[in-house]
Amino acid sequence: MHIVRFAEADVPSALRAQALALQEQAWPGEPGEADDSAHDPALRPRCLLLVDGDGADATVLASLDVLTKEIEHAGERWTASGLSRVVTDRARQRAGHGRALVSAALADLRADGVDLGLFTCDRPLRAFYASAGWQELPGTVLVGGTPEAPFPSDQWDKVTMGAFLTPRARAASAHFEHARIGLYPGPVDKLW
Repeated sequence: MHIVRFAEADVPSALRAQALALQEQAWPGEPGEADDSAHDPALRPRCLLLVDGDGADATVLASLDVLTKEIEHAGERWTASGLSRVVTDRARQRAGHGRALVSAALADLRADGVDLGLFTCDRPLRAFYASAGWQELPGTVLVGGTPEAPFPSDQWDKVTMGAFLTPRARAASAHFEHARIGLYPGPVDKLW
């Protein structure tokens, strides 16, 4: 098993089809609906896939997408990345595949010099993400959508997870707790 990384547009079609099938397991759509919805290219989407095997015989065990943009918060500009569409094959869950992939994504963000990682998850998943190196940001709400059509995360029972990856971000970490953070990824990826 190993992790492969691609810009979203460069994922080989066989691997892309498998990742979409895993997403369909987790978030079923309408019967017959083919959901190959790409992320907004302005968010520089990257895909991380945990695969078993190589080439045409590779099997996708888990996948996630990373989206990145500049945000403004607490009077400063930050490079922020978030996880999206994190999924593990149902038949292979509880084997550490998802944790390995989420941990690798965090290491990639750190290596890329991203200031901070921010995303929301369902409340029961916070321990999973914490075990992969992320921390819960208590009372924090991510506001997605656009400034004209906001899409706040507190309309559901979600928690915000974060990681402060640069010294500047670590020094400002208190500004990201109990805060409303204007993520505004746009109308395609309303909330990553």
